[in-house]
Amino acid sequence: MASDLVNTSDDALGISRAKIDAALRSVLCDVLGLDVDDVAEFDADTGLFGHLPELDSMAVAGLLTELEDRLDILIEDDDVDGEMMETFGALLAFAEAKVIEG
Repeated sequence: MASDLVNTSDDALGISRAKIDAALRSVLCDVLGLDVDDVAEFDADTGLFGHLPELDSMAVAGLLTELEDRLDILIEDDDVDGEMMETFGALLAFAEAKVIEG
């Protein structure tokens, strides 16, 4: 839950980058059924859409909905493109930007 992610420090984000990263990894495991140890090894260049068979066009909707719920963000249809789903780093940067945007 997003309330579990709130950073107690004076961080301007309200949610630390590490907690956004952890939330994204958790969503990937929960929504796609990926192994926790495998997802823990993801780095910024790890391919997602087009690289993970579990992440098809139908799974994208579930993934984004779960990110909205856990990070308390709103993802508009116009926000979604192939580049933001291409790598773990791109999706993490997108999630961080949405959290900052509030």
